[in-house]
Amino acid sequence: MNVETALPVTVSARAAKRIAAILKGEPAPAMLRVAVTGGGCSGFQYNFAIDDARTDDDLVVERDGATVLIDPMSLDFLKGAEIDFVDDLIGASFKVNNPNATSSCGCGTSFSV
Repeated sequence: MNVETALPVTVSARAAKRIAAILKGEPAPAMLRVAVTGGGCSGFQYNFAIDDARTDDDLVVERDGATVLIDPMSLDFLKGAEIDFVDDLIGASFKVNNPNATSSCGCGTSFSV
């Protein structure tokens, strides 16, 4: 059984490559924390931050040299989601493909459930 598919949140190969590149420039132990907070134009928004400490109840997703942390409260909103990285004409950014979101804003950083 593939361990990655058993995780409640996955990281795409493109996102893992970009996260690993970002974290390489940070002092160890650098990890990417993904959180869901209130706000944004649709009710909730995704926050991405560099963190150097994991807590016992964090979900830890590791792929290709990238470590992503998600707190339990945010995980409730992110179950089944994939963290991806897109680089297109309007710019490069992380994108969360979230099956729990019933709508999202045009910029893709906020959503509602």
